[in-house]
Amino acid sequence: MERQVAKPAPLKHDILQARRGNRRAVKDKLTQLGVSFGGIMVFVALLLIFFYLLYVINPIFASASVTPKASIAVPPSQSQVLLLGSDEQRQQLYRVLNDGSVDFVSAVNQQVHHQALPLPAGATITSAARSMPSQQAFAFGFDNGQVLLANIDFVVTYPNNQRLITPTIRYPLTTPTLQLASVDQAVRQLAFAYSKQQLSFIYADDAQHWHLVRMDGEQNMLTEEVEWQTSQQQLPDTPSKVSQQLLTPDQQQALLLSGNKLFIYHIQQANDVSLQQVVSLERANARVTDVELLAGASSVLVSYSDGVVAQYFQVNGENGRRYQYIRQFSKLGQVDDLASEFYRRSFATVSDSGQLTLLYTTSERQLLSQQLPVENLQAVAFSPRADGLITATTDGLQLFDVSNPHPEVSWSALWQQVWYEGYPEPDYVWQSTSGTDDFEAKFSLTPLAFGTLKAALYAMLFATPIALAGAIYTAYFMSSKVRSVVKPTIEIMEALPTVILGFLAGLWLAPLVESHLPGLLMLLIFEPIGVLLVAYAWSISPPVVKQWLPENYQELMLIPVVCFIGWLCFQLSPAVEMWLFDGDSRLFITQTLGLGFDQRNALVVGIAMGFAVIPTIFSIAEDAIFSVPRHLSNGSLALGATPWQTLTRVVLLTASPGIFSAVMMGLGRAVGETMIVLMATGNTAIMNWSMFEGMRTLAANIAVEMPESAIGSSHYRILFLAAFVLFLFTFVFNTIAEVVRQRLRERYSAL
Repeated sequence: MERQVAKPAPLKHDILQARRGNRRAVKDKLTQLGVSFGGIMVFVALLLIFFYLLYVINPIFASASVTPKASIAVPPSQSQVLLLGSDEQRQQLYRVLNDGSVDFVSAVNQQVHHQALPLPAGATITSAARSMPSQQAFAFGFDNGQVLLANIDFVVTYPNNQRLITPTIRYPLTTPTLQLASVDQAVRQLAFAYSKQQLSFIYADDAQHWHLVRMDGEQNMLTEEVEWQTSQQQLPDTPSKVSQQLLTPDQQQALLLSGNKLFIYHIQQANDVSLQQVVSLERANARVTDVELLAGASSVLVSYSDGVVAQYFQVNGENGRRYQYIRQFSKLGQVDDLASEFYRRSFATVSDSGQLTLLYTTSERQLLSQQLPVENLQAVAFSPRADGLITATTDGLQLFDVSNPHPEVSWSALWQQVWYEGYPEPDYVWQSTSGTDDFEAKFSLTPLAFGTLKAALYAMLFATPIALAGAIYTAYFMSSKVRSVVKPTIEIMEALPTVILGFLAGLWLAPLVESHLPGLLMLLIFEPIGVLLVAYAWSISPPVVKQWLPENYQELMLIPVVCFIGWLCFQLSPAVEMWLFDGDSRLFITQTLGLGFDQRNALVVGIAMGFAVIPTIFSIAEDAIFSVPRHLSNGSLALGATPWQTLTRVVLLTASPGIFSAVMMGLGRAVGETMIVLMATGNTAIMNWSMFEGMRTLAANIAVEMPESAIGSSHYRILFLAAFVLFLFTFVFNTIAEVVRQRLRERYSAL
């Protein structure tokens, strides 16, 4: 029987090694899982940001909707509806008829309350007029020369902590009626406009002569009552047949429609009335059916019998400000009624077939087109908040819910040139707020995207040559002792808060550049020339001179040279400015060259933001160059290549993926920079490549306006759209950088 040899017991050392190997494997696996999980979570975070931005942005491109809410029967009347509307809460509706009656209708309990106007005894209504929708005012003219002026108002009270809205009729003057003409003259056609301190009427008498009556109010300091002074003037050169008349709310223009011509009168001064312009509204095979003022009263909407509504407004030209055709909306059917919103540039048309169309002029967007479930339509109007639509028919009043929160937004309004009211031509404009409620919002993102690229361009023009040249010299030529000091010093610059750089750029650098502009330009020219001359002089110096400075510290010799050239350029700046620019370089730029000059301009931003970008580009590029294997450069030198040939044909090609990544990382940093461009520019959204003018970037615009925007408003959501565009910019730049880096790596990996 063979004897079995017992296996030796494992040594303690081997057991410990096995346990350590197992623990290391577990740690490696956990590390791998942790890194993978972290990478996945970064990707998930980016996706969440992407989809959240889309979630906030999406509603601004949604269409409008109109849905029935209530229908209330009112006593039938043969008179036309003069004025139609509601209170802000849409609880009380009203209609004013041409016969002088006013009906208030509750949308809550459908009760109808009739209120009579204090019409003059024995007088007959001969004309009627209404104001802009936001004023909710109306007037009646009588055959005895009198006029009644009133407006609809709503009083809100809270009895027993319950909101109660009470409609009422107010009279702006001390008395309801006013003697406008002589007692034997009827007020045949009427238009009016009023404010707290001024009141204007235009009317035609029995002889079809048109008159302007202007009343200027002045408050009595003792009684605090407004005392009115009246002046009257006849309009010159009026047409014989006038079908419609309008007064602008600012009481500076009167508009008379005669056939297909619109007569514009300048009536700012009652004693100096003149015919300013005659606008031809001719269209082939079409006639003008209605003329209305758009919200803000800067534009005139003209509807035609062929289903077209055209917009006209004043444009500054050689002969001053004149009305001209701007744009049109077609295929609307024969427009029977046209109503505009109180403050926005939206308006609604209703065709003879009952087709309702909602449109917005600035964005040239058709928001809705649907059939109204009503018959025998008499009038249509918006509620004050534009969230309701009121229609009047022979059967009663109908209230519709309107969802139209973002009519100002369209792709053309965001990215293309738009002809805004009062502008001489289409332009890219960003103006999100104003001092009035009826201003025309201007939400063009093009100047913001342009400003972002402009700021990044000038920053990269300043930072890229300096950062790459510094990285090449530091990694390839500089001694290790000096490199160990220079590289960390430059990288520490990246920790400098950008708000500090912006503060210094806005309050110190911008005034310095403005007062020493020739010196700065000389600095850009003579600094590199001086450095090259000193380097050349050092290279041809005798060995005795070179021994004064150790070879490891020769590059430090340039520090006093750079400082001296900079000091000399700024010292010579006033003399050069006096010699070349007659003592005022800014005046030379603005008047001789025809360029604008802002103290906080792209040049200042380029310098300040360049200092913020330099550490990023320098650090990545220097690491890429320094990491090139030494055997490549040593082999090149051994084969007889010079150090410069080795650098340009071996080292830089091998390091090109990292260098390109460094430049793209710097570009991404410049595109997303906020505080420097916010504090070092005028934040003016203009499109101009001039380095002497400022800009407004996407990031700075978001930082400035986001705290002021109302949550859920068009302004708020467009700022999120700007953030989305900025997100896409950085995504595109990083993607391009990665693709190019991979191709460069594949191409030069064989070196």
